[in-house]
Amino acid sequence: MKTDLLPAPLLWGDKRFHTWNYEMREQFENKVFKVMLDAGFTCPNRDGSIAKGGCTFCSARGSGDFAGRRRDDLVTQFNTIRDRQHLKWPNAKYIGYFQAYTNTYAPVEELREYFEVILEQPGVVGLSIATRPDCLPDDVVDYLAELNERTYLWIEMGLQTVHESTSELINRAHDTQCYLDAVEKLRKRNIRVCAHIIYGLPQETHEMMLDTGRAVAAMDVQGIKIHLLHLMRKTPMVKQYEAGLLRFLERDEYVKLIVDTLEFLPPEMIVHRLTGDAPRDLLMGPMWSLKKWEVLNAIDDELKSRETWQGKYWRQP
Repeated sequence: MKTDLLPAPLLWGDKRFHTWNYEMREQFENKVFKVMLDAGFTCPNRDGSIAKGGCTFCSARGSGDFAGRRRDDLVTQFNTIRDRQHLKWPNAKYIGYFQAYTNTYAPVEELREYFEVILEQPGVVGLSIATRPDCLPDDVVDYLAELNERTYLWIEMGLQTVHESTSELINRAHDTQCYLDAVEKLRKRNIRVCAHIIYGLPQETHEMMLDTGRAVAAMDVQGIKIHLLHLMRKTPMVKQYEAGLLRFLERDEYVKLIVDTLEFLPPEMIVHRLTGDAPRDLLMGPMWSLKKWEVLNAIDDELKSRETWQGKYWRQP
C-alpha cells in the first residue's frame, strides 16, 4: 500500500502517530501505565565482563533515574510508584517496567523470582523488560517465551545508533549485527521488541540520525522509543562534551527530526516515546527538554502543519 497517496491522514485517536496510550486502550480498554522498577541488576558493560565504564551517556542509576529505590524490595517499589501515578490515573492498570541496568543479566532462576512477583500484583497486565542484545542466552529466551504465552510482554533493547563509529564513541560495546541477531532470536519466539534510539549523539549529522530511524523502520520490531540525548552530570559523556565532540540539538531541529522519522515508520509500529526525561538536578543540557509537554505539542503542530502522519512515506518491503 502506498500510504502517501491516501486522501487523508492516518489517525490514532486524536494523534497522527501510533501512540503507546492508544495501543494500550485498544488492548485493554483502559489507561495503562508503566511502573518503573530497579531490581538491583548491573550491566556487562560496567562490570568488566564485556567492557567497563558503561555507555558514556548512561547515568549512575543505569538509565533508571525515575525507577523505584534500589534499596527497597520490588513490591515496595511497585506500590510506591503505582500510588504516585494513581494520583493522575486512579483507575489505570499497570505494566511492570524493569528499567534500570540490564534486566536479563542473571540466571533464569533469579529472573523468575523478580518477574513473577510483579506479575502477582493486582492490576498488572504485563511486563516490559529492558536489556542488552548480548544478554539473551537461550535459556533466558526460553523463559521469556514462556512469559509471552502468559502475559503481555515487551523486551526493550537499546540500539541507540546503527553507526559503528558512534558506537565506539559512546562505548556501546556491541555491534549492530549483535542487535539484529537478538531481534531475530526474540521474534522467532513471537516476543515483541521495542527498539531504543537516541538523536543527538556525538558527531552525528541529521542524515546519520535518520539512517538509524530508517534502519529501525526496516526491522522486525513492534515498537520504538526515540530519545533526545540528555547530557547528565557525572557521566563519561561530559568529557566528550568538554572536548567539543558533542553539541546540543535545538528544539526545532529535534522536532523536525522526529517528524521526518515518523513519516517513514510503518503505521503499525507503536511509538512508546518521542522524547526522554532527565532529573533537573543532573541535566546539563539541552535545558529546553525539561518542558516535555511543549516538545510533544510542537511535534503535534509540526505534523499538522506539514499535513503528514506516521507512515506517510513508508513502503512495505
